[in-house]
Amino acid sequence: MIKLLSAPIRGLVRFPLVQFAIVIAVILWLQAADDASMLGQIFHGLDKLVESTVQTVSAVFTVRSFTRSWLTFGFMIAYVYLAGSLLLWLLRLLIRATTDFVGRHNVFYLRSAIARERGIGAYRAWVPLESIRPSHISQRDWEETFAWPADNRPPYPPWEHRLLRGALFYAAVIVIAALLLQFLTPFPVITWITGWLPSKA
Repeated sequence: MIKLLSAPIRGLVRFPLVQFAIVIAVILWLQAADDASMLGQIFHGLDKLVESTVQTVSAVFTVRSFTRSWLTFGFMIAYVYLAGSLLLWLLRLLIRATTDFVGRHNVFYLRSAIARERGIGAYRAWVPLESIRPSHISQRDWEETFAWPADNRPPYPPWEHRLLRGALFYAAVIVIAALLLQFLTPFPVITWITGWLPSKA
């Protein structure tokens, strides 16, 4: 019932333009707060963080007044967006842990309702896997191979392996993008980076 009632709100919040408007509203709300208040202190810390980031970028690239204003605007929005995403992620974890506790201990007799809702979700996720199962393979063998192994271990690698694989993938994308910019565009990114590193050593 809660998911059904909150579905329109969640769909609206997922819209990028609405998220952008919320971030701008939060920044203006923090900026309008009194300097001695907690919100004012948060904005002061955010302002210092943005200023230090812009100064770091200015040490690598030539930044003039127009570019500095856009960098300040962009980093301010990016940091507030990341902070909001982190808070929502922590809130989602808290709600999930609370729901697990309520279902496990049958608080307010909600175990059946929670189990029914999650069972429907599990069945909807299982149907696409079942639709490609060959007829000569039993359902149990198919599920143990791809969905629910017999030793109750998840069928995907541990989070450490996934994190390392994601980091390597993004590093490779950055290197390829730098090479393409170096040799196919008038922006010698690699030359800038290699020319900046010795001067800082």
